[in-house]
Amino acid sequence: MRKVLTMGMLMLWAATAEAQMGTRFPSERKVINDPKTGVELVFLTSKSGTGDSKIYQTHNQWTADGRWVIFRSDRVKGEAMAVNEDTGDIVQVTEGGYTGMLCVARKSMNLYIMRHAAQGSEGAKPRGREDTGGMEVVEINLEKLFADSQAGRLKKKQAYERICGVIPAEMCSEGDMALDGSEEFVYFRLDKEYARKYPIAEQIAPNFGPRNMGAGPGGIGKMDLTTGKAEMVCAVHFKVGHIQGNPWKPGEVIFCWETGGKAPQRTWICNADGTGLRPIYRETEHDWVTHEAVISADELVIAIIGHRPINQGEKKEIAGLESFATSNDWGPSGTKEYATGIAVVNMRTRELTMEGQVPGDNFWHVAGSSDGHWVAGDDFARELWVIDRHTGERTLLTAGHKTTARDHVHPTFKPDGTEIEIQSAMLSDDGRSMNICIVRMPQQLLNRYKR
Repeated sequence: MRKVLTMGMLMLWAATAEAQMGTRFPSERKVINDPKTGVELVFLTSKSGTGDSKIYQTHNQWTADGRWVIFRSDRVKGEAMAVNEDTGDIVQVTEGGYTGMLCVARKSMNLYIMRHAAQGSEGAKPRGREDTGGMEVVEINLEKLFADSQAGRLKKKQAYERICGVIPAEMCSEGDMALDGSEEFVYFRLDKEYARKYPIAEQIAPNFGPRNMGAGPGGIGKMDLTTGKAEMVCAVHFKVGHIQGNPWKPGEVIFCWETGGKAPQRTWICNADGTGLRPIYRETEHDWVTHEAVISADELVIAIIGHRPINQGEKKEIAGLESFATSNDWGPSGTKEYATGIAVVNMRTRELTMEGQVPGDNFWHVAGSSDGHWVAGDDFARELWVIDRHTGERTLLTAGHKTTARDHVHPTFKPDGTEIEIQSAMLSDDGRSMNICIVRMPQQLLNRYKR
């Protein structure tokens, strides 16, 4: 009887505006077969109006035990959730808010978040905290949280949180973060004025393109999760966008030049000690590169998109040949006059391999399995495709995944390569609210490369 009452209380707390970390929500799990392809789809959430969305495709989504998927939600405004793949149980995993990326560890059952120091843990005085504020980096012990939540013995959030330290406000005021492969420190974006204090080899870049974004300087910093020490990694001449650590190679950070569209040079790499700063794929003015993701120790997958019409605009002469460039501030990029599709770059040899393009459309957000067998991508129609890297064969996995105009399917492979997580409005009553969905890789495809 006591357990029933405890679970009932937890469900009641779930309806409050400020639910406690560890609060449980009823399962919404639904399993269907894709109407077009027959592939199994497991919707881990299925309600409308809950504000669900997956972590960005550059980051890990699953807990180290492979059982829980971490996601963003407005079930409790501003808090993150976890959903169990097998049972569908949903558990609140933050309390007091967070900002930027959710960083799910692969080697431990920890979640790392960033939040404004003013939102810090009650009664906790993190190392280096100042009255001027800053950004707290917080470690959350998910194993302990899940166990206490299941048992109905929740404690105050201090029992599950450890404040690793505070990044000074002058270094970082916006919450983007990535976990290093060692899981001993995190990377973050430096504020422009802080980056300006350091030597930068190249001339500071102005804004690029019609969205008036991309101007530098920018940079990367890091924080030691044991000592709380925050320090500089590198300063660059452009605005830094998404950052990611290489999970298979500690001490390596990958990031992009963010313009809101085509960048002069999208993909960059640097070592954690500030050495080795360089572009990864040296694109031409015709390449529109986007949505890079580290997929193995040595490989980065990118989308080179060709979504703009050929022969529209101003006539130009290139290398003695007449050609046409699309006429606007993005320049002559993003057309299928040149090679487009999913590409994989070897970060050691710098060799680029084109893996394939979706027929009649464009790959947009891309992913890959770490075993080297598969790459996947969504297209502009919100369909999800997978490509066999050995044969080049394209397979449509699932279609009809409506999303909002501002968000997309965003595929991410599970570390074992058997599943792909996406976000979808396929089951939503309003046709807009996104849910968390797992796409099972067809067994006949997995059987090709069984060990």
